[in-house]
Amino acid sequence: MDELLAKHRKEQKDLQGRITQKKKSATKKTRKGVNDECEQMQRDLTERHQTEIAELNGESTEPVEALEDLSLEDGAPADEPNEDKTTAPSEIDSNTQAPSESEPAGRTKKPNRAKARLARRAAEQVAMSEAAAEEAKNQTNYRGNEQGVMDAAFKKLGLKEVEVTPDGHCLYSAIAKQLDDSGLGLRPDPSRIVLQPTSQTRIDTVTSAQHDGYRAVRAVAADYIVEHKDDFEAFMEEPLDVYTRKIKLTAEWGGQLEIQAIARAYGVVINIVQSDGRQEKIECGDMDSFDEEDKAKRVLWLAYYRHTYGLGEHYNALVKQS
Repeated sequence: MDELLAKHRKEQKDLQGRITQKKKSATKKTRKGVNDECEQMQRDLTERHQTEIAELNGESTEPVEALEDLSLEDGAPADEPNEDKTTAPSEIDSNTQAPSESEPAGRTKKPNRAKARLARRAAEQVAMSEAAAEEAKNQTNYRGNEQGVMDAAFKKLGLKEVEVTPDGHCLYSAIAKQLDDSGLGLRPDPSRIVLQPTSQTRIDTVTSAQHDGYRAVRAVAADYIVEHKDDFEAFMEEPLDVYTRKIKLTAEWGGQLEIQAIARAYGVVINIVQSDGRQEKIECGDMDSFDEEDKAKRVLWLAYYRHTYGLGEHYNALVKQS
């Protein structure tokens, strides 16, 4: 059966190619005739496939013989019963079929309709699967293309990627890890921002910059936006208190406004490698007060993805190759 179905799949695929070619070459005048011809070709192939499957299953493929002529012999009275007292032919139900006495019983076996339906459905499913595979083959591989572009950009810039959990906190987790690794810490310069007591508490209760450091970075970003609302409020689509509460207390994803607030609050430059390989640089506004060594460790790197991760947009941390 497997070999037969494989043969059917190949024949179905070949027929689809022929049908496609015929329809492409049809003109306005010949289109109807071509369509009719294609439909007939498809019907013929489907019927042949069903017949071959029935033969393989041991089912009869012979057509059911027509009923014998049940009319009375010439000259016999219409109302005279026959010799064995059976019902007159005119009273026999036209839908009733009986085998001829001279025919073997096997000749009148009806085709198994259930198996024929299953075979037809199997053929349809194979055709649908092949069509879906062909369509998928022609689609753009956004995920694979994006990763390839990003890997090339990392190599060119001498960067190594550090995976961050895609849980809504990825931006803040990637920043927290780099702040901790560089020695800057999660507590910002007091001259840049005055932390609210609740934010101070969230920073003090961080146990691991790698695992829950996002809590501190979220609080710092929210406080900075509140302190400098004139710089941010015009870009918000909801009230300031609602917006900053989401930053501090939920897993709401961070974006451009939050990155800008983080850069200014911590006094760092944030470089973002985009999904198309481009690089974006977010300045902190004042780097002249730092010496060269301090400037070097205040440069953070992020990788921004649009297609690679199932939840959507995502940030990973990037570090310089040693």
